[in-house]
Amino acid sequence: MLKLCGFSASNYYNKVKLALLEKGIAFEEETIFPSQDEALKKDSPMGKVPFLRTPNGVLTESQVLVEYIEDSHPQPPLYPADAFLRAKCRELIEHLELHLELPARRLYRAAFFAGSLSDEVKSEVEKLIVKGLNSLAHLARFEPYIAGAEFSHADCAAFVHLPLVSQATKRIYGRDLVEALLPRAQPYLELISGRATAQQVNADRKLAMEAFAASKARQ
Repeated sequence: MLKLCGFSASNYYNKVKLALLEKGIAFEEETIFPSQDEALKKDSPMGKVPFLRTPNGVLTESQVLVEYIEDSHPQPPLYPADAFLRAKCRELIEHLELHLELPARRLYRAAFFAGSLSDEVKSEVEKLIVKGLNSLAHLARFEPYIAGAEFSHADCAAFVHLPLVSQATKRIYGRDLVEALLPRAQPYLELISGRATAQQVNADRKLAMEAFAASKARQ
C-alpha cells in the first residue's frame, strides 16, 4: 500500500493526490508538516512534503512521485503514448512550477498569512508572473485540457497551482493576473472541478484549511 505523506492544504501534495485518485490507486494518507526535525529528515532529507512511502522505500519531490506512479501503475495512462506529446506534458508541468508557482510562492506569506512584502519584491514577482503567464498562453491548448484532448499529469499540476497564483495576485496586486492574462484558464478550471477526483481533493483541502484556521484562532 502506498502512503502519501504531507497535508491536504499543500498544492504539491494535492498534485500527487489527484494523480493517485485519477488512476484509482489504493493509498493511505499520513498528515506530516514540513520541518527540520531529524526524524522527518530521515525520510525527507530536505524536510519537505510531500513524500511517498512505497514497498521499496521512500521517494521525495512531487514530480518524482508522479513519475513513479506513472511507471508503476501505467493504466489508465496520464501521459500520451507519443514521446513528443509526453514531453509536451512535462514541459507544461515544468513551466507551471518553475515560471509561475515558484515566483508566486514569494507572495504567499503576505497574501495568505498576514506577512509583510516589500514594494521591490512585489514589483519583481509581478514581472515574473506576467512573463510566465504570457508564455503559458502560448503553450496551453485547452482542447479541452491543458495539453490537448486527454486529461493528463499536466492537468493535475495546473489544477492545484493556477488557483493559488490567481488568489495570491488578486490579494497582493488588487487584480487577478491569471484571469487578466490567461482568460481561458477559468472555464478550464471549472471543467476540471467537475471531476469527482478534483472535488474530493478540494473538499479535503477545504477541511485542512478550516482546521488550520481553527488552530491559529486557539493560539
